[in-house]
Amino acid sequence: MARTTSPAHAAFEIGIFLKGLNGVAEIVGGLLLYFVPSSAVTRALARATQHELSEDPSDFIALHLLRLSKQFSASTQLFAAAYLLIHGVVKIALVWALYRRKLWAYPAAIAIFAAFGVYQMYRYQVSPSFAMVALTVLDAVIIVLTWIEYGRLRREEPLHST
Repeated sequence: MARTTSPAHAAFEIGIFLKGLNGVAEIVGGLLLYFVPSSAVTRALARATQHELSEDPSDFIALHLLRLSKQFSASTQLFAAAYLLIHGVVKIALVWALYRRKLWAYPAAIAIFAAFGVYQMYRYQVSPSFAMVALTVLDAVIIVLTWIEYGRLRREEPLHST
């Protein structure tokens, strides 16, 4: 059966493609964090903010990055690397299964993306950031599109059970 080209389906395809790209970026970031010494990360963050803070000592982003560099430890780095690697691998696996139209992947993706969203909102409570809210809203949109796509596939292919 030919794939539907409805706006919701097109948005779903774009959304999971972006989730896949995000998963690849998380894996690359996790590997970099794992293999680059924490002292090098701290120095890089300090260097990256030095020029900006010399021009504007109250620069919001630079101050936050500098504060992050001072709190960055080897255990923080290991946690961040593991988090990014696990998050990225899970996303890639789900995106692959969704592109293959595996029916089990739709409820799994909804549950896992919702769990990621809950964790992101927890992180927002600990350390408020617009980026965390934007990411969670994007995840909510992907969840809705996945639910719509799952319903469409179940109506179109009731015998398709893989």
